Amino acid sequence: MSTLNAFDVLTARGLVYDCTDEAGLRDAFAAGPVTFYVGFDPTADSLHAGNLVGIMAMAHLQRLGHRAIALAGGATGRVGDPSGRDVERQLLDEATLERNLAAIRTQLAFFLDFSTPERGLLVDNYDWMRSFSFMDALRVIGPHFSVNQMISRESVRKRLETREQGLTYTEFSYQLLQAWDFWHLYKHEGARLQGGGSDQWGNITAGTDLIGKMAGPDHPKAFGLTWPLLTTAAGVKFGKSAGNAVWLDREKTSPYGYYQFWINAADADVERFLKIFTFLELDEIDEIVAKHGEAPHLREGQKRLAAEATRIVHGEDGLTSAIKTTEVLFGAEPFTDLPAAIVREAFAEAPTVEVSSDVLAGETPISKFLVEAGACASQSEAKRLIGQGAVRLNNRVVTQADRPVDTDDVTADAIIIIRVGKKRHFLATLV
Repeated sequence: MSTLNAFDVLTARGLVYDCTDEAGLRDAFAAGPVTFYVGFDPTADSLHAGNLVGIMAMAHLQRLGHRAIALAGGATGRVGDPSGRDVERQLLDEATLERNLAAIRTQLAFFLDFSTPERGLLVDNYDWMRSFSFMDALRVIGPHFSVNQMISRESVRKRLETREQGLTYTEFSYQLLQAWDFWHLYKHEGARLQGGGSDQWGNITAGTDLIGKMAGPDHPKAFGLTWPLLTTAAGVKFGKSAGNAVWLDREKTSPYGYYQFWINAADADVERFLKIFTFLELDEIDEIVAKHGEAPHLREGQKRLAAEATRIVHGEDGLTSAIKTTEVLFGAEPFTDLPAAIVREAFAEAPTVEVSSDVLAGETPISKFLVEAGACASQSEAKRLIGQGAVRLNNRVVTQADRPVDTDDVTADAIIIIRVGKKRHFLATLV
């Protein structure tokens, strides 16, 4: 058990937004291991960078000697949380839910130690909710909740005020289910703390209120803690609902794409992201930030952030692959050995066209090919740009406009990557 108070550690790392009772939680952390839990609803078959704030908070707490319970919301995921949303979540079918739950369980194990029940548990609230009837809910949970109080919670109130179609009863009831989860884990596993994003405050306090009423004043107090939602310095939220999710599943976001997400962080975000998304000691982070401040153009802070964050999610092999791919894409070597998936991810915004593989027959001059691929408006423009050394095929500078396109211009996956100038890219796929 660490001598550091976990509340101070989380605060120093920017992982505290609000707390139901700071002094009481500090005392609980100081007294010994605290069992805490965080829930993750299976709304997709992968967690994403937005979830990482909570996952890293859990990992930091566990490393300080506290007991982690990760809850995969098989029950609450069947309902849908209205918090922070303007529209109702789409209800998922059973097969999709089970597939999503399996993926989330696997990913949580990357960060947290579930080797023994004393270190941590991975639970599914559907295990105790599947036999809990509607009548049970009305008789056991209902008497402890005031409708007036439920309506006043921000997540509900905002939806009632801003959404024309209102709030469904299913969504309205979500806070009762989450509160019951906290009570169940408090009673059966000794969980005294629930954590979550700042948009979960109403759901979390519903749980602390329920425990206070059901356990009584002589039982240990339960606490709620929230952390900030992940946003950039520009205020942009990262998450599935924002449409720009960076996934933990390498099939959805490759190690290269994940590495690039972090290496493209703004200078203003580097220190905050290093504290939240890495396990580096705070003193070392201070040194990295100071060095970065002396020469921001070298992007040393972003490079260290990207390396540490990628290593945590994708391991050493994933990090090595990401760095190698980055060096190739931004270096002078041909892109010959890059897989098609990486090429398409790296140049996702580039115009793409299909070109007949006959182009490799040795009769198509590059100037004509550039026009066919949409990279140049005319052969004369192509010749002018080639004469200026502004055209590359497969990262090789083109020096002769009348040279035929050849196999050296093509990647291993039959893609010709065209670069015109410094920033304009085009992809031609041979068919």
